[in-house]
Amino acid sequence: MAHALPRSGRSAETGRDTTLDVFGPRTHLVAKWAVPVLAGLVYGYWAAANRRHGGPVTGWNLLFGFMTTIAFVVLYAVVRAVAERLPREGHAVLWGAFAGSALGFLYTQSGVAMFTAILTSLLLAAAVTAMLFYRYYTSEDAQGHRIT
Repeated sequence: MAHALPRSGRSAETGRDTTLDVFGPRTHLVAKWAVPVLAGLVYGYWAAANRRHGGPVTGWNLLFGFMTTIAFVVLYAVVRAVAERLPREGHAVLWGAFAGSALGFLYTQSGVAMFTAILTSLLLAAAVTAMLFYRYYTSEDAQGHRIT
């Protein structure tokens, strides 16, 4: 006999969260740190590749890539820690600023004009801020508590 799965959300009887979670706490903890580190490695490689302009890989280029990775991971962790304490507007603006700054840094490593890098960074920051504000606005109640 087939049984229906419980619905996600808050239970009317108990008031507790009934969201299904297929991963355990250990998996979430690993992902919480593995995702930023992997993203940082990709970001550091990308920045180093932009900086060498297709030339040979040198020790200084590797050092630059690893330092960029470390800076990215640390800033990502700080933004994640601070953003969860902010209201939805500040949360969206902080992630938008992080995304715009990250793109601007990558773009300037390729040697383009500063005005172009700034304009592109501001456009991405505005787009990320608008997208995240919409997401947070539609998934929180009036007091700022997450409902999904």
